[in-house]
Amino acid sequence: MIRYVGRRFALALVVVAGVVILTFVIADVVPGDPAASWAGPHASAAQIARARQYLGLDQPLAVRIGKYFGGIVTGNWGTSIHTHRPVLSDIATVAPATIELVVAALIIGVVVGIPLGLAAARWPGSLGDHAIRAGSVLGVSMPVFWLALILQLVFAQRLRLLPVAGQYDPNLVFSHPLVTRTQMPVLDSLISGNWAMLGSTLEHLILPALVVAAYPAGVIARMVRAQVLDTVGEAHVQMVRSLGFPERTVFGTFAMKLAWNPVATVLALVFAYSLVNTFLVESIFDWPGLGSYAAAAISTLDTPAIVGVTLFVAIVYVACNLIVDLVQAALDPRIRLR
Repeated sequence: MIRYVGRRFALALVVVAGVVILTFVIADVVPGDPAASWAGPHASAAQIARARQYLGLDQPLAVRIGKYFGGIVTGNWGTSIHTHRPVLSDIATVAPATIELVVAALIIGVVVGIPLGLAAARWPGSLGDHAIRAGSVLGVSMPVFWLALILQLVFAQRLRLLPVAGQYDPNLVFSHPLVTRTQMPVLDSLISGNWAMLGSTLEHLILPALVVAAYPAGVIARMVRAQVLDTVGEAHVQMVRSLGFPERTVFGTFAMKLAWNPVATVLALVFAYSLVNTFLVESIFDWPGLGSYAAAAISTLDTPAIVGVTLFVAIVYVACNLIVDLVQAALDPRIRLR
């Protein structure tokens, strides 16, 4: 087990390092001058040259990559050209909003996906089964920007039931100011007992969370259906059925118990994927998270911020994969021998 953990951890480090190097190379060949963005629109040639030297852009690419890896170890992810602040500090400020959105989306995906998957497995081949499978494929394959615009058009502009953008009503800043502790508005308003702000943050969270939840809900529904249909023929499940247990208990309790392991695996990977899937959603809903920060960094050729966001997402994705591998290896000794 120790050797297996060491191999998986070493592979995770290689993947993260490869992502950082690839991002550096792509950012280096993109047309533009980050030093000019740092110095300002009216900077002279001498000021741009000094900015280039200050940012280390006058050094070879290999040297800059080596220094960046050294900075990762010490917690120095560079300085943002756009905000002039440490990139790691910026990410710590904007990431909680994205994580809150992703967690809300996953909760919706689980609450919707598991019952739909069980229903499809309970009556396979029925009209409801075909409808659930079609809806799952649609949720997985539908572009998030298109779904976001449709929901905005229907619920915000036509029905006027939900707000179109932002995290909360700006008018509440004066009447019910939010005490920031975690950078997550819903959690902060709940901790401080600010119920007016809590209601506003939940209203603003619904639409973007529904858009992000479309992919997890579709994946979970299809996974639950497939796993339950595979396990419902097991001997112990058939014995439970022969003992007279109702079909709802057979499917929802005994068959689902065996299906939880692969479903939990998918949940961990979907969380990492949804972290990236929020980037377009945040731009459309004006959500101040990693996506908005990355969009601003790309528009200003902010290489340290671009690499920092990529590194953060890569670490989260690799960490989720690593956790899943370790949990599976702990449960199934055969995996350690591969």
